[in-house]
Amino acid sequence: MSHPLFVTLDGPKGTGKTTLLEAVTKVLRADGRKVIRLCEKKSDPFRAETMALVNTLARNPSLDLEREVCARFADSRAWISRQVLTKQPADSIILMDRWYPSDAAFRRRVPFAEILQLNRERNVQTPDLHVGVVTAPEISWARAAARSRGLGSTVLLKQEEHIASTRAFEREVASHGWILCRNEGTIEEATLQVVSEIYSVL
Repeated sequence: MSHPLFVTLDGPKGTGKTTLLEAVTKVLRADGRKVIRLCEKKSDPFRAETMALVNTLARNPSLDLEREVCARFADSRAWISRQVLTKQPADSIILMDRWYPSDAAFRRRVPFAEILQLNRERNVQTPDLHVGVVTAPEISWARAAARSRGLGSTVLLKQEEHIASTRAFEREVASHGWILCRNEGTIEEATLQVVSEIYSVL
């Protein structure tokens, strides 16, 4: 390929995305591949302002405010697309922790088709490979709740909300033809699936 391979791992909290990213990175690097690990929230210079708006939305839910949050995230991804992704080596594999598919798991009122259009209008880079990481919501909820920092969410506060977001995300994975990774077995099994999908694109 004449450009970096852009791979995103998305999904609800507690599905093991970060652990899976680390395992995939280790396997690819052991095979001599140049891997660039990026995280959407750490690459976004406007994160503080956007999260302040998210906190406002959590306290005062409204459709207009949620649309504004979606637009701000799309603007941030457009900035990352121009200022970060374009600067990576052409022979690298970029592994991104979260990208716009994650909005399918967390946004409540704005349809994902509308969010996707927002990103396209802003020329947000489309990943070469979308991987949706899921588990049974009871498993991911228990994992997230057991973390030292707790669930760590200003958006999802109840298990019923987490179940609904997981189901919504799985519907979008199916409808858009993204790769579904059920991270409920061993980490080796999930890693093998993702690495195999990456090599199939390469």
